[in-house]
Amino acid sequence: MTGSAANTVTGVTGGLPLHRWPARELAAAIARRELSAVEVMRHHLARVDEIDEGVDGLRAIVARVPGSTALRMAADADLAVARGDDLGPLHGLPTAVKDLMDVAGLPTTHGSAAYRDARPATRDSVLAERLRASGALIVGKTNTPEFGLGTLTFNSVRGTTRNPWDPARHAGGSSGGAAAALAAGLLPIADGSDSGGSIRFPAAFCNVVGLRPTPGTVPSGRPGDAWNPHVVLGPMARDSRDAALLLSGIVGRDPRWPLSWVDDPAAFGRVADLDADLDPARLRIAWSPDVGGLPIAPDVRAVHAEARRALEAAGVTVVDVEPDLAGADACWEAIELFGFGADGGPHAGRAGLRDDYLRNVAEGRRIPADALASALARRTELFRATAAVLDDVDAVAYPATPVVAPPSDVEWVEEIDGVRLGRYFAWQRTACRLTVTGHPVLTTPAGFTPEGLPVGMQLVGPSREDARLLAIGAAVEAVLGHVRAAPGSVVPRTGNVPAT
Repeated sequence: MTGSAANTVTGVTGGLPLHRWPARELAAAIARRELSAVEVMRHHLARVDEIDEGVDGLRAIVARVPGSTALRMAADADLAVARGDDLGPLHGLPTAVKDLMDVAGLPTTHGSAAYRDARPATRDSVLAERLRASGALIVGKTNTPEFGLGTLTFNSVRGTTRNPWDPARHAGGSSGGAAAALAAGLLPIADGSDSGGSIRFPAAFCNVVGLRPTPGTVPSGRPGDAWNPHVVLGPMARDSRDAALLLSGIVGRDPRWPLSWVDDPAAFGRVADLDADLDPARLRIAWSPDVGGLPIAPDVRAVHAEARRALEAAGVTVVDVEPDLAGADACWEAIELFGFGADGGPHAGRAGLRDDYLRNVAEGRRIPADALASALARRTELFRATAAVLDDVDAVAYPATPVVAPPSDVEWVEEIDGVRLGRYFAWQRTACRLTVTGHPVLTTPAGFTPEGLPVGMQLVGPSREDARLLAIGAAVEAVLGHVRAAPGSVVPRTGNVPAT
């Protein structure tokens, strides 16, 4: 089928170009032979060439397999369909892996000048293994800051990833390449990782969806302490159902990951396949305007207030209650920095490392045992306090970020609503505080400022009920409607108006 013919397929995709089709519709059309994986691949590769490459490109995808290799993978995917093979849930979908995880044949630079000349990996990470086993076609890597440090994506190896909504602004980080690629239609699905908002900030800034799942949902083969729930891998997509589809292909128990717990990956596929959203009138959502008293910019507050009014008008019961988050900042900081100290040894002797990274490693190695023990104990208390609130509501809603996407020439936001901040991670606390609750957190679009900049909402759900949280996200998205918006331009301009 030709690309123009493919765009006439009826249903929710009617009239949309292939790069705006939901991932679940692309996968279904490939499986039904209404589309070929080759034409889907060719369309997305052309999109990357047009928008991502060059001096003025978004710089979302930072390493690519040769085009001929990508098309050969797609042709093999079409042959599997023709043979009647059992197909994975992601069969034929192009994707790229965050440049912190190995993909055989591609270099892993970690976004660091210290690894600028890294040789191609010789084997896949656990994540890449699972993506391939589920039928996804890995075409490259997505940009990230050095070792995932911070919530803005810039580095001296690949440059700054720009925001498709306003390329004069950041796309967020550390999974910024993934979020920008999704928003710009370069990829239908992408992965991220998150300890302090690295999935959630870029999702919010780019008007896409990202899930920080319950620890252990997505198995990892990362070195070091495999029992640590602090850093997780998760899905990113343009809506919650596509995020559920991606999860269905990468979750499950794995002997290499002791926290892995998912016995029924198909539960996420069922969320993706739902014909109707949850009835909003059956939802009860707790509401926090400021994540326990954090400074939030007025334009972000205004968007959240409007989102609340829209949800209440649709029948959602919204109540003003939130878990006790006292002590969450010190808790997160101790655990985060200890992780840098524990994991930084192999890298710390290399030339070209960021000062912030070296500072984190040094401070992490000096954390007293009593301080770490106190942080771990407080994390347990925060988990229990959040679970207690979730006994009475379906989810707790929070702002995802305290500001809209900042200008692309800043390294972190130093002031929010008149409050000065002293360190790069201080502006991330809307996300960090929720990390240490240990519960799954979904970021989904909440609306737009008058200037057309996206604002995100965090929804926290019960532990290990990630599939239901995604279904709640789909219900919220059906009410608010913002997941259908796409950037009207990928060149700098003011007043960027969402385009459906």
